[in-house]
Amino acid sequence: MYNVTTLIHTDQRDPVIAALREVVRDVPDALVEATLPGVRNGGDILMHLRFADHSQWPELQAPVDKVLSTPAVTHVDSAHYRGSPAGPNDPGGSVYRALFLRVAPDTPDDVLARFEADLAAMPRYVATITAWQLSRVTTAIGTSPWTHVFSQRFTDVDGLRGPYLMHPIHWAYVDRWFDPECPEYIVRDRVCHSFCHYPDS
Repeated sequence: MYNVTTLIHTDQRDPVIAALREVVRDVPDALVEATLPGVRNGGDILMHLRFADHSQWPELQAPVDKVLSTPAVTHVDSAHYRGSPAGPNDPGGSVYRALFLRVAPDTPDDVLARFEADLAAMPRYVATITAWQLSRVTTAIGTSPWTHVFSQRFTDVDGLRGPYLMHPIHWAYVDRWFDPECPEYIVRDRVCHSFCHYPDS
C-alpha cells in the first residue's frame, strides 16, 4: 500500500476540507477531517490517503496540490510512505493519530532498529490502540525531512491522551529516544503530533 498523510494549517478550515473531500471523493480509503484540540504542530486538517500502489497517486497529486497552494492554506507538512496497518480487519476506533518525526541521519543501523522495535512494541501494551503502522518515509514535505510516520487508530480521545501517552512503556522506554537529556536521544527537530475523528464510514 502507498500512503500520503498531510497536515494542513489554515484559517479557513471548512472550505479547505470541502475542497479536499471533493478532490479525493473516489479514493476508497480517504480521511479528511478537522484536527481535534491537543494536537502539537499538527495543523488544522489531517488528510490521510491510502492507495493500492504508488501509481494511483500521481493523477491525484495535481488537484490536491492545487487546493493546498491556495492562499487559505498557510503551511503543509506531508509524508509519503509504504506499508499497511497492523490489526484486525475491522479495528474500530473513533480517533486516527499520526506522528511525524525525524531521526538523526548519523544514527547507526542497530540503534535505529532498537528505536523502531520500541515503537512497534507499544500496541502490545496499550489496549486502546486498535490498529497501527510504523513506516519509513519515502517523500517528506514541510518543516523537516521526516524519516518516520507512526500512526494508530484509538478507541477514543481518552484512549490516546490517557492509556497511551501516560503508559509506562511510553515514558520508560520510548521517551528516551525523544528527550535531549537522555543519551539515547536520536529524534531531531520538532515532531508533529496530530489526531482527528475517524468516522464510522
